[in-house]
Amino acid sequence: MNPTSARRSVDLNSDLGEGFGAWKMGDDNAILEIVSSANVACGMHAGDPHIMARTFARAKELGVAVGAHPGYPDLWGFGRRELPFSAAEIEQFVAYQVGAAKGVSTYVGHPITYVKPHGALGNLSQVDETVAGAIVRAMAAVDRELVLLTFPDGHATRIAKEMGLRTCAEIFADRAYTAEGRLVSRKLPGAVLDDCEEAAARVLRMVDAGGVETIDGTLLPMEIGSICVHGDSPGAIQMAAAIRTRLTEAGIAIKSFA
Repeated sequence: MNPTSARRSVDLNSDLGEGFGAWKMGDDNAILEIVSSANVACGMHAGDPHIMARTFARAKELGVAVGAHPGYPDLWGFGRRELPFSAAEIEQFVAYQVGAAKGVSTYVGHPITYVKPHGALGNLSQVDETVAGAIVRAMAAVDRELVLLTFPDGHATRIAKEMGLRTCAEIFADRAYTAEGRLVSRKLPGAVLDDCEEAAARVLRMVDAGGVETIDGTLLPMEIGSICVHGDSPGAIQMAAAIRTRLTEAGIAIKSFA
């Protein structure tokens, strides 16, 4: 039996609070009824202090764990574009965002317990040691008790562990994986999965097997501590609900890692 199956519990997370001002992204209230952890945008790729406060407060009411979701300062591109910032600049704007999330969440009485890098910043942290190191150093400088939620096999996970920080390995329910274990680019067809039942069945197979299914049909063994459903994906609520139902029916509890 693989370690994930032996544990018989897994976290279900979603990226939330990603509106800005009067502009709304997704149905956060509905998603919060389903997930066990909420990654809350910190104001640079999306989000603002008021949205952050509302999201943290609602998560508190529902007993959902909360974390900071820092990204590139890129509202126009929703943090999904790689931008030419130096390591020092990345370290500083990540510290800024984690600090903002820590402050606002403490203000509403539901402090963050983890950090999950967003979009292009998160993707680069898997393969770019410089970006990964900047993220982890920023996080550690703000609060060494925070857990890093990210790819199980990337540079950020390795660096965090070397620095004595706790980590949680995340896989994506609604994204396709390459044969190398990377996310298929959103620019390519099939990168984002939209069939709820198919995605839920795939998640259960991956959790039971302890690895991710790739586009060529192979299984790459990977630690799985949390499963992400993107809150801005079409049918996100239905997909999250289908995944929760499929896992719980299989005897796997949905429980926050933090």
